[in-house]
Amino acid sequence: MPRTLHAGLTLAEEQPPSRGRLLLRRFLLLGLAGAVGVGGWTAYRQLATGVSEGCSVTVNSQTFTWATDQASNAAVITAIGGRRGLPPRAASIALATAMQESKVRNIRFGDRDSVGLFQQRPSQGWGTVEQIMNPEYSTNKFYDALEKVKGYRDLEIAVAAQEVQRSADGSAYAQHEAQARATASALSGQTPAAFGCALADVEGTPSPGLLLSLLAADHALKGRAAGSVVTVSAVEKDLAWSVGQWAVARAKETGVVSVQVGDRVWTRALERSAYGWQDAPSAIPVGTVRITLAS
Repeated sequence: MPRTLHAGLTLAEEQPPSRGRLLLRRFLLLGLAGAVGVGGWTAYRQLATGVSEGCSVTVNSQTFTWATDQASNAAVITAIGGRRGLPPRAASIALATAMQESKVRNIRFGDRDSVGLFQQRPSQGWGTVEQIMNPEYSTNKFYDALEKVKGYRDLEIAVAAQEVQRSADGSAYAQHEAQARATASALSGQTPAAFGCALADVEGTPSPGLLLSLLAADHALKGRAAGSVVTVSAVEKDLAWSVGQWAVARAKETGVVSVQVGDRVWTRALERSAYGWQDAPSAIPVGTVRITLAS
């Protein structure tokens, strides 16, 4: 389905700004905030805190960053792999491929007639342009091809990716392996509380309808909406964490402000702490995910 996402790269200062620099920023940006409203206020907050919108994943002491649109697409790729019953390694292969082909961005241009996350070509039988531009469709087509690769589960990630893509330089996929594996581990639920996003406040009041439709498309799960709260019964702990971190990765477009899995909760904020999961005031049953939208 079409999406219009506005992502910002994660930025961080090595040292906190001096008091004089911080005062100067505030003086200059207060006028800007008044002139351009919400956009100015968001820019001010980003400069004042040293944090801009973005996401990160930390696994085995390694941290990798994603822009918000990239995070959303990575969540689609990983969720669909799980829905199809594929191992997280399949998601690692798909993510490494998309990182090389499109930087995990759903683009309408590329070499010759290539488009989309995996730069699939309509002329080569991958589908129409509009079909390929649907991330759920293009991801499923990638996995269809991957499952035909004999022994792909035991192949090196770059080799498996090249078997599907047949690109000019198949070795290029290898450079993305570490980030792809860490992201797949988090978004598949194998590594809980590893994926977080720092996001500005939600504008307007989102409807749970979009979240529910994406949940069905990506995870083949039904959620129960009650006001601004959507509850998902995932049964297994890994699946609950997969859904929970998927909801964080897609929070920019759905208007999600908090996600709770068990006794851990992510809360939307434009602060460094928003990258992490905190202890929840009270636990919810294992296998249950509570997703709250702005109200």
